[in-house]
Amino acid sequence: MRIDAHQHFWVYDQSEYAWIDDSMASLRRDFLPNDLKIELESKGFQGSVAVQARQTLEETRWLLELATDASFILGVVGWVDLRSSNVRSQLEAFAGNPKLVGIRHIVQSEPNDRFLLQPEFLRGISLLEEFDLAYDLLIYPKHLPVAAEFVRRFPRQRFVLDHLAKPPIKSGSLRPWERGMRELGTIPNVFCKLSGLVTEADWRNWKPEHIAPYMDVAFETFGPRRLMIGSDWPVCTLAASYTRAIDLVESYLSQHATEVQEAALGENAQQFWKLGTRQKQLPGDSQHTVANGKGKREGDAAHASRRGCARNEK
Repeated sequence: MRIDAHQHFWVYDQSEYAWIDDSMASLRRDFLPNDLKIELESKGFQGSVAVQARQTLEETRWLLELATDASFILGVVGWVDLRSSNVRSQLEAFAGNPKLVGIRHIVQSEPNDRFLLQPEFLRGISLLEEFDLAYDLLIYPKHLPVAAEFVRRFPRQRFVLDHLAKPPIKSGSLRPWERGMRELGTIPNVFCKLSGLVTEADWRNWKPEHIAPYMDVAFETFGPRRLMIGSDWPVCTLAASYTRAIDLVESYLSQHATEVQEAALGENAQQFWKLGTRQKQLPGDSQHTVANGKGKREGDAAHASRRGCARNEK
């Protein structure tokens, strides 16, 4: 099965998507499952993983509703407030839906470069294994050393790095990004998405040879069984069509054996998130409902108080 491991949906609202500035004006519209389905089918993909773009419980619920209605959405990487004292209740509220496969926080926009090591955040991360949820790392190159320290604290937790930590492709620089990637790649429970690369290059003038050295590092570091393809649709459309963004990675993979290509094009994602085989995760005998009540109020209130740091969410 071919799986797009990273894409987004939204109903555009300027106040909720303030990170979409004038340079990204083409993204100021709705992007919904029917739009993506056309793109997936054009490239022979059978499914995708939808990833959060807003730090609210409301969006996580909405993405899961979309996944219920659109069978090709195989999994959802949502958001809960991992720093909240009520994070267990928030996780329990979603635990009955097997399509919730992971959690992400927009760490790249946090003002504290050591955000990942905050005690409250570490406490929240420590609960994810119990709920059989992976965690997406959305960071910049400067965060890579901290990310390595962070993931080493959770040797049984599944992690996946989004967008190769957004390397400086436009400038052509490899170091110190490469050094950080090689350190992170030595940790076996960390996977990596070949996604979001065209928008780190020169949007108008990029060529595959500008991006290949960064994929070389990822391939050498993580190996063929820990890489997965992702479009980062619709954000990728700032620099390439869906087809061109996917072709970039497919063409790169074509130099490798068929089994390596199949792994990166879907098998790794399917195994990493246990897509299609996950069971409901209901710790204990407590009753679980759609997130509401205190958990919803606390999570959404926390988001509102920190909305200013939730920008550039791709």
